[in-house]
Amino acid sequence: MRITALILLSFTAACSSDTNSPLLAPFQTIGAGIQNQINNDNRGAVEVFVKTNHPALIADIQRGGGPTLTAAYDLAETPTTVRPSHTLRLQSDLALYNANPGALVLAIMAVAT
Repeated sequence: MRITALILLSFTAACSSDTNSPLLAPFQTIGAGIQNQINNDNRGAVEVFVKTNHPALIADIQRGGGPTLTAAYDLAETPTTVRPSHTLRLQSDLALYNANPGALVLAIMAVAT
């Protein structure tokens, strides 16, 4: 009986057009948790890459692109359509990113959604 009720509740929640429905809350929480874990894994990989290749990344940003910056964007899963404009933004704050690799990690990850 409990399993049937859970299945019925799941179908009811899935059919709801109200995204703020309390019936959807458990599923949204689980989905958010999974997405956060994926983002944390990506962030860790990007952080290691940026800190390992920091001088080459700074040089690529100064040039407006290059293989190391492309690899960082690939790790962060940054859409190719926004990479040129994002690289321009990185160039405008180059002094910050040169002094602070952690800020560069966050900047690269910022458009990866």
